[in-house]
Amino acid sequence: MTERSKVRFKRLPSNPDLPLPVRATPQAAGYDIRSAEGEVVLDPGEIRVVHTGLIMELPNGIECQVRPRSGLALNYGITLPNSPGTIDPDYRGELRIIVQNLGPKQVTLLRGERVAQLVFSLFETPEVLEVEELSETHRGESGFGSTGTG
Repeated sequence: MTERSKVRFKRLPSNPDLPLPVRATPQAAGYDIRSAEGEVVLDPGEIRVVHTGLIMELPNGIECQVRPRSGLALNYGITLPNSPGTIDPDYRGELRIIVQNLGPKQVTLLRGERVAQLVFSLFETPEVLEVEELSETHRGESGFGSTGTG
């Protein structure tokens, strides 16, 4: 395993015991991450930050996307309003999850509950250029919002 494929985590005092993010199955793309807070009560429509008690160090060229968990979304209407959230390799603050209750009832998230999933991805940093003309394509400006009319 190369250094590029290792993500390091540091625990904060609020999380001395919870598991590090882990995949539920060997083929899962996402790593479940847990709440380190005692209890988070979300009223319908409410947006809150959930603390994980973890700080992450990503290798250069790898981002971490924070995504909702389908079970929380389906069963309770819990989503992440900035999904996918992006964590850059130079961020060294606590990993916090922005959650929103889109359901009709109050929802309580307990300490240790899986609140989101992390997906790691390589990214490019291309040079951004301003030009007078762009190359032509068959599609051109057609099909904004779809790739065809059929």
